Amino acid sequence: MTAPGLLIGAPRSGSGKTTVTLGIQRALRARGLSVRGIKCGPDYIDPAFHAAATGAPSCNLDSFAMPEALVAALAEEAATGSDIVVAEGSMGLFDGVRAAAGQTGASADIAARLGWPVVLVVDVSGQAQSAAAMALGMRNYDTRIRIAGVILNKVASERHLRLVREGMDRIGMTVFGALPREARLILPERHLGLVQAGETADLHARLDRLGEAVAAHVDLDALLAAAVAAPLATKAPVGPPLPPPGQRVAVARDAAFSFIYPHVEAGWRAAGTVLVPFSPLADEAPPEECDACWLPGGYPELHARRLAAAGRFLAALRAFAATRSVHGECGGYMVLGDALVDAEGVAHPMAGLLPVTTSFAKRKMSLGYRLVTTEAASALGPAGTALSGHEFHYATIAAAAADGALGAARDAEGTALGPVGHVRGHVSGSFFHAIARLPG
Repeated sequence: MTAPGLLIGAPRSGSGKTTVTLGIQRALRARGLSVRGIKCGPDYIDPAFHAAATGAPSCNLDSFAMPEALVAALAEEAATGSDIVVAEGSMGLFDGVRAAAGQTGASADIAARLGWPVVLVVDVSGQAQSAAAMALGMRNYDTRIRIAGVILNKVASERHLRLVREGMDRIGMTVFGALPREARLILPERHLGLVQAGETADLHARLDRLGEAVAAHVDLDALLAAAVAAPLATKAPVGPPLPPPGQRVAVARDAAFSFIYPHVEAGWRAAGTVLVPFSPLADEAPPEECDACWLPGGYPELHARRLAAAGRFLAALRAFAATRSVHGECGGYMVLGDALVDAEGVAHPMAGLLPVTTSFAKRKMSLGYRLVTTEAASALGPAGTALSGHEFHYATIAAAAADGALGAARDAEGTALGPVGHVRGHVSGSFFHAIARLPG
């Protein structure tokens, strides 16, 4: 059975997509439905919230960074055996990069590819009938997709709601519901987005409140009726998005290391790889029975002092790396380096396995897709492996060796960005998060 789906989009970031999506997911689950969440785009924080809200795995779909067959396979897996798929867009509905139509990374590309109707979350604070003019423009902008209706967010009063509805009625736009302006419906944020699901205090109580608010103010029956099943048919088996780095992989997993794409781990498991979690913050060593170690991204800059004091972890990691593959993405790369400078300017010694010192005191936002061709063998594959990925961090490189780069990178428009990351022996790392291996 293939479940119908909806995509929750918005005109811009900050409209309330995530809170509304989580509220819908939670409210439908409270009805006893089997709900699957999906995040459009490269965000690696929101899928963990979807999983908490639905009690089922979530994943990312990305029209730019993923081959079309992978998008279809992941969507089909989510839609199989569930009752409804509730996908969340990223940024504004049409926001992406300059690329071929259908491959921009915009949420609209996923809606078009899978045939899912779009429900717009419209933040109506500071406007009334004008919200309808914006919704009309969104509806007419891209004929590939269908906007089924809107959910109004941050409604100030009954009078405000009446005026906004008058505008929506004028253009024939369905209003599925209207959420009041309430501080308790806002989730806490940090410099890369929401505070991680595992760190959010009273997470399930917060999700219950979101679900109750949506159930009270949104017509869930109308939403369910609007959902459409995607015409999916995976033509051939799709291998793991990234090559498994080993048969038993030690994966760092705690408050400092949690940014790993669900589809990557799922692909490794499907290929027969066993993932063994361990906690560097608890001073745990990579399990000896593993033949590879993966340090995901996260927030090591918030835990630098504690990581520097984790002598057992650091010594065991160095010993592990002498004979087996170790890879670090973003935060993991920072910990594999010589030192990490925290926000106060204090340098904390790290593993010393890669010739790089990173700094959170000298901040600069790095954000965007990355197309990387590796120049040396690593946990990501042999030299010459072509990868898509994404980079989002504020830390900067304070010092680094010029030789031994992991690969050469281009941005989404093909502009050369120069060398990225490092490889030393069995150890590799870079700031970019790999999403998929590309053909060719």
